[in-house]
Amino acid sequence: MDFELSDEHRLFRNTVREFAENEVAPGAMERDKTHEFPFHLIEKMASLGLMGIPFPEEYGGSGGDTLMYAIAVEEISRADGSLGLTLAAHTSLGCAPFYMFGTEQQKQKYLVPLASGKMLGAFGLTEPQAGSDAGSTKTTAYRQNGQWVINGSKLYMTSGRIAGVMVITAKTDPEAPRTDGITNFIIENPTEGLSFGKDEDKMGLRSSITSPVFFENVRVPDDHILGTPGEGFKQFLQVLDGGRISIGAMAVGLGQAAFDAALRYSNERIQFGRPISDFQAIQFMLADMAMKLEAARLLVYQAAWLKDRGKPYIKEAAMAKLFASEVGEDVCHKAIQIHGGFGYITEAQVERYYRDVRLTEIGEGTSEIQRLVIARELLREARRAVAEV
Repeated sequence: MDFELSDEHRLFRNTVREFAENEVAPGAMERDKTHEFPFHLIEKMASLGLMGIPFPEEYGGSGGDTLMYAIAVEEISRADGSLGLTLAAHTSLGCAPFYMFGTEQQKQKYLVPLASGKMLGAFGLTEPQAGSDAGSTKTTAYRQNGQWVINGSKLYMTSGRIAGVMVITAKTDPEAPRTDGITNFIIENPTEGLSFGKDEDKMGLRSSITSPVFFENVRVPDDHILGTPGEGFKQFLQVLDGGRISIGAMAVGLGQAAFDAALRYSNERIQFGRPISDFQAIQFMLADMAMKLEAARLLVYQAAWLKDRGKPYIKEAAMAKLFASEVGEDVCHKAIQIHGGFGYITEAQVERYYRDVRLTEIGEGTSEIQRLVIARELLREARRAVAEV
């Protein structure tokens, strides 16, 4: 893939990889056991300019591009999936809505500290009755005495209770059709009426904080509306389109970590008097793993490249996320198989990669939703081509 990367991108990748290997990886296993969130690593990442890579310097970012951002998520995830997810959620879901839809005043007040890493951001969409069916949002907001009063709840909010600010969806027009009348609101933390449930005890990504969030008569003024009132559904779909690139990159990073471990172990493990890498069954698995990872990486980089150039990328981002997440799980599965019984033990670390990568087929839209998005875009392209004849 190096032939696709500029010198600047390669230098950036090497810098992030060195940081990930030296600073992030050593404590990843222990954090997985204790669920401890690494605030000290967030501070170091902020000092390296990693918390706002694709945003302009005037808004606290690094002035990089989406490809740099994807590379960073891949490399951080390769060392620690939990931290990779934190970076992805903060950037794509915490920062991007402000950059895409915020007023200049909102960008200065919120995006600048977010992109510079002075605080974390979060995005609240999922609810008990609204997952893939995001149009079924039950959280409501109504006007009273010149303010908006918000009531409801959100599930599975990454970095929820530790975020300095979050953007959440709420139904502002109860008479509007399902996906209409939804508005995005800015909620500062702490705010009266805002509370959090117990952090979720998850299968993987265990040092990333995932919080249930509750809104009980939370009051915000009009300037806490993000974007156009009633257009929240369309807005968060655009946010998710970009976020899928980072989840694809996360899956590639975790898959690469598992492949590296499997390749190394196959040369160390002696059976029948020789390394297991001498056996064709192992060689075929390694070949398939390497091939699929390279294809997944290319899809992710292509989607990032298209986004950076202002070209349509919805279909390509969905393809990248779908393929990379399924490849990531397949590679992690094979890595455990190559390790044999040792792969089932936490000391080998490949079992952690397997647990961590599982979320990538769910977050930012399930694999099933990605297939719907891809099919929808393919049909639109086909109909457009017919109409132009």
